[in-house]
Amino acid sequence: MAHFAHTSTTAILAFLILLLLPHSYSSESIFSDEYGLESSPVPDSDVDLLEFPLNLEYLEAEFFLYGSLGFGLDKVAPNLTLGGPKPFGAKKAKLDPFTRDVIEQFAWQEVGHLRFQIFYICFHFLTYFCVRVFFYYFNFIGDGIWKGDLNSGPRFVCRAIKKTVKGFPRPQLDLSAKSFAKVFNLAFGRVLKPPFDPYANSLNYLLASYLIPYVGLTGYVGANPKLQGSTSKRLVAGLLGVESGQDAVIRTLLYKHALVKVHPYDITVAEFTNRLSDLRNKLGQTGLKDEGLLVPKYKGAEGKISGNVLAGDGYSVAYDRTPEEILRIVYGSGDEHVPGGFYPKGADGRIAKSHLQNE
Repeated sequence: MAHFAHTSTTAILAFLILLLLPHSYSSESIFSDEYGLESSPVPDSDVDLLEFPLNLEYLEAEFFLYGSLGFGLDKVAPNLTLGGPKPFGAKKAKLDPFTRDVIEQFAWQEVGHLRFQIFYICFHFLTYFCVRVFFYYFNFIGDGIWKGDLNSGPRFVCRAIKKTVKGFPRPQLDLSAKSFAKVFNLAFGRVLKPPFDPYANSLNYLLASYLIPYVGLTGYVGANPKLQGSTSKRLVAGLLGVESGQDAVIRTLLYKHALVKVHPYDITVAEFTNRLSDLRNKLGQTGLKDEGLLVPKYKGAEGKISGNVLAGDGYSVAYDRTPEEILRIVYGSGDEHVPGGFYPKGADGRIAKSHLQNE
């Protein structure tokens, strides 16, 4: 009797949740076969494209948290790491109060992004779970004859969850000064002396930050037209808005000092950004999708100005990148099959793993 009561309660709860779901979740996309038991509420292609940016969100969250506070997700939101390894070399930067405040704001925004993306994945896990519970515990023939299997049902549900639900723990990140120094050396085609240290001061930290949100921004722009679900598109549009804002703030703060020479290199801030953008274009291998703070006038907005506080194409529209282009850049190898850079063991998720040679 108790078993039946528990079963009935589970079925009723699942049914109520199903009733509350938007129509799109109870459409053919879920019930594509007799009971929808081989379908997912989100197309696999959407899940993969939504899952991939977690790699960059983890990178941004950890870099901004450590830079502003001196600690990372393991302290502020350990549940979001999903047991992933602690990043290498991250530490508190020597920031002035204003820059520290801005970077801390970015840090908490990235925590929110992770929380929302992981929640989104879990929400679809719950949706899928409820669909299966309902059809296994409330499975009728004709006028309501029970034919559910109380033993096989839960086991089948669990197997389905493992098959359908995506997401991954925080990947191994290398946020050491040495890792950033390698990127800056690549950008200039020579070894900078002393090695570039992103944590040494506010200007260095902002130059290092120039490397990060923009890559994610272009990835979201590239992903959006490929998404099929309206909810997926809404999620990406919301994330893109904030990533774009972060990039704009970083570029604006650097633009204010565009002609200032970075000590002790005797190289202007603008030249640093131009070299870093050129490197990303080179590593991405798909032409011009990145621009520094000062460009030839004919490349500026409407060919009228050389100031380039926001990067955009000939129509001042944001550039797009594919996951493969992003992997080539963040690995620092120019090859999505060869991990390195900020991801010494490679990025995670189906898309990234599909390119790893040892997978």
